[in-house]
Amino acid sequence: MRVSAAIHRDFTIAAIDDRLYAAFIEHMGRAIYSGIYEPGHPQADEHGFRRDVADMVRDLNIPAIRYPGGNFVSAYNWEDGIGPKEDRPVRLDLAWRSKESNQVGINDFAVWARDLGIDMMLAVNLGSRGIEEARNFMEYVNHPSGTHWSDLRRSHGVEQPYNVKMWCLGNEMDGPWQIGHKKASDYGHLANETAKALRQLTPDAEMIVCGSSNDEMPTYPEWERQVLEECYENVDYISLHKYFGNSSRDTLNFFGKVEETGRYIQAIGGVIDFVKAKKRATNDVYICFDEWNVWYHKREEDSKNWKSWDWPEAPALLEEDYTFEDALFIGCLLNEFIRRSDRVKIACIAQLVNVIAPIRAEADGPAWRQSIYWPYQMASLYGRGTALSVAVDGPTYDCAVASDVPYIDIAAVHDRTAGAVTVFIVNRHLSEAADLRTTLTGFPDATIDFHQVIEGHDLMASNGPGAEIIAPTKGSGIAVDDGVLTGSVAPLSYHVVRLKV
Repeated sequence: MRVSAAIHRDFTIAAIDDRLYAAFIEHMGRAIYSGIYEPGHPQADEHGFRRDVADMVRDLNIPAIRYPGGNFVSAYNWEDGIGPKEDRPVRLDLAWRSKESNQVGINDFAVWARDLGIDMMLAVNLGSRGIEEARNFMEYVNHPSGTHWSDLRRSHGVEQPYNVKMWCLGNEMDGPWQIGHKKASDYGHLANETAKALRQLTPDAEMIVCGSSNDEMPTYPEWERQVLEECYENVDYISLHKYFGNSSRDTLNFFGKVEETGRYIQAIGGVIDFVKAKKRATNDVYICFDEWNVWYHKREEDSKNWKSWDWPEAPALLEEDYTFEDALFIGCLLNEFIRRSDRVKIACIAQLVNVIAPIRAEADGPAWRQSIYWPYQMASLYGRGTALSVAVDGPTYDCAVASDVPYIDIAAVHDRTAGAVTVFIVNRHLSEAADLRTTLTGFPDATIDFHQVIEGHDLMASNGPGAEIIAPTKGSGIAVDDGVLTGSVAPLSYHVVRLKV
């Protein structure tokens, strides 16, 4: 098939916020315990955190991480995780029907995040708790000294405040499964009052209010309208969540769900604009897509397990084995976030280690990178700068969730500081290569810096300990001459072409 595309230096979408490549980790399953933290492991550092896992996280160049939940946060008492470890209580986690040892809390997690150069995005409990506990948490975290909570932090060995700027006002409060689930107007009012209180302590804090848990919720998108009408002037972002699956084994329909995501973002962008106009507001609210990933391989099995087990500690949960098909999908989804970077400023892959994660780690054993690790890493490393509009003309297909889905998915990013343009290309076609011709207007002297590709695997192939078979390799067959990029793009392949400009 023949595909033509056009990229113009001056046809831009938006400056990409680095936090588009953020992550999320929750006290759930083995994400924390025997995930990032495992004292006694041969790779454990002096704080109990696994160096092998940390090295893989470091290579992702993650700018920010959301913590500690997730559904977990809606019944979490943050005070349980501070002070001497031997004095910390073991609690029952109502979200995932397991025991929480509290051996990792805010100060422990902050050490891990600091060592990896990752900013924390902290969630407060607006399910079982409220404004008072949220402001106490922020005072402990952000206030220098001279008060009960700040001096308590200093007594715990943390002299300087963390100055955390990103704060999530609860989690998935639209969901009936959530501890403390609320009606939209009630939650919006509570979020507004909480945001006002927290801004008294940290005036430049960024507030993230809960949007829909997914776009199939019966309250979507009315939930967003009601919530924002209560709190628009006092928040900076509204969160969206969405997980993806292919239980029907229809690969093209699976890939088409990226277009569905674009509609989701567009719809909530419209709600934001409506509320802003209705309230005559002067501030802008953006989207924080702070939970996204493929999740279906073990979802049904896990749902049965966790609802019946007898409160185990750090049980295996949601430990998806990601496939080559999943990697291609993630490549397309990240391209969509780049194309929607005018609306989506923060996005968090959910989650980071073991639980629906790009990194897996065995207790007392090895760690490895799953297939989805690589498109996430490529986008994080090379997808920073200004998103460029890409006009694509080529064959499309229809599927159950979308019409006119392009077989060739392309996103482009211009990094002026590095003097580079990165083109991310996915061929979704099951059997046909694409003869691609892309004009690069405004970049007449472009040359290829490098070309990486993931291709040639069975769609159901996956990585495992000691067998990372799905990984980028050096690409070939793509060239640039006189401002035109040409080449053959194999079916079912993911490409990163970095151009010097």
